[in-house]
Amino acid sequence: MMNSGIVFAILAGAIWGGVIIGPSLLPEFNAVLISSVRFSLYGLISLLLALPIASSLLARLTRNDVFMLLRLSLTGNVLNYALLGASVQLSGVTAAALINGMMPVAITFLGRGDPGSLPLSKLKLPLLLVFLGIVSVSLEHSGAPAASTSLSSRLLGLACGFSAVVCWSWYATHNARYLKQSHFNSSEWSTLVGIVTGIVAVVFGIAALMLFPNLVPAQVESSRWMALLWVCLFLALCGSWLANGLWNACSRRMATSLSGQMIVFETLFACVYGFLFSQRVPGLMEVISIVLLVGGVVWAAKRHRVVPVKHAEP
Repeated sequence: MMNSGIVFAILAGAIWGGVIIGPSLLPEFNAVLISSVRFSLYGLISLLLALPIASSLLARLTRNDVFMLLRLSLTGNVLNYALLGASVQLSGVTAAALINGMMPVAITFLGRGDPGSLPLSKLKLPLLLVFLGIVSVSLEHSGAPAASTSLSSRLLGLACGFSAVVCWSWYATHNARYLKQSHFNSSEWSTLVGIVTGIVAVVFGIAALMLFPNLVPAQVESSRWMALLWVCLFLALCGSWLANGLWNACSRRMATSLSGQMIVFETLFACVYGFLFSQRVPGLMEVISIVLLVGGVVWAAKRHRVVPVKHAEP
């Protein structure tokens, strides 16, 4: 069961690692606009996919499910991205990437006490390897904040970065816990999250445009608007619906203290895609970073094999 969970995590990481290329293909569009369009399309796709089973989903949907879906959609998708984007703009890519690299540690900490999860005392060394690997990757590939950025802006950016880590870590932990005892399977739950996320994204996008009308760029060729649509469609279909379904399948099959560390595959694949995109081989520091990341996850997985975990049927 755990082996299949690792496979699902690798597949999700392979997709999420490629999602990072999306905004670089649309430099003339604001990240908030890209995010709103992406998650709105995610909601539309999920709604269309849910039509054949809509009556079954609605019959099983409870008030607690709705409240949890709203919280997961807001924290794990919309709010997390907005805070991460603010952190990048205010404190620079380096600081934001380093803080974001703390997610495996944060998820493991929040997931302590869950069935099958190991105590932090038994995961200190594997987590240290994962953290050092992500720090090394961030230092190798990130740029520094602009010199004109004030100290107060940088501090605010750091606060946004930590808040983004808390948001996604909260999402990963509570989503895994709720899914294990849910009466929905991984695909159904991913579809429901998508529908609710689409609603939240539409409201978020409208509010953002009302507050900041310049989010929509002027004098952009129609071909670029089509590029925005196609890129966001790919991000919605593969980066959101498919990858989220794979991650939900991973979360059902392993302890929270292990599934949280599986997010490092996103960083690994992002590095591989970066090497392919720039047509170069990794340097020594990059190889060391990859070895640390893989070594930490494999070490943690081996320690979890001795702990029996009860799983809900998918």
